[in-house]
Amino acid sequence: MPAAEPLVGGWRLLHTGDAPLGVPAHVTLLVPWVPPSELTPEVEDRLARLVAEEPAFDVVFPRAARWPEILYVEPEPSEPFVRLTHALAAEWPEHPPYEGQHETVVPHLTVAKSGDAGLLDRIAAELEPALPVRQRVSEAQLYEEDEGGRWRERRRFRLG
Repeated sequence: MPAAEPLVGGWRLLHTGDAPLGVPAHVTLLVPWVPPSELTPEVEDRLARLVAEEPAFDVVFPRAARWPEILYVEPEPSEPFVRLTHALAAEWPEHPPYEGQHETVVPHLTVAKSGDAGLLDRIAAELEPALPVRQRVSEAQLYEEDEGGRWRERRRFRLG
């Protein structure tokens, strides 16, 4: 979500585990997924076909929300993200959303993770006046983790 990066990128670098490792602001579709050693051209072609079935769409992030230790912004509409996640999980049932730990898919863009509720409240208070963030979603990106724990973009897949 490049449109959100200027707003949330600094907090993500300080208060998430993935941003310092190269992961930009994003709404996760499915992780973990196929290991890099198993990402064959055939797997990537299946992914490309599946992603192309979802039309491009406009999304807005109008507000911040919280779980006990996570501050995030909610995408509206959330349904395209849910459909893509379910489609990926149906195609690769050995990789269920959230490793099968949660029944419901809740699309979100994580801003900060912390056990300090006061910190999350302060970040939310600074974040809220700058919302909403709007973006056209016309592609999905595939990221892979290298042996050193860094993440890099491997490929982009067009929606619609």
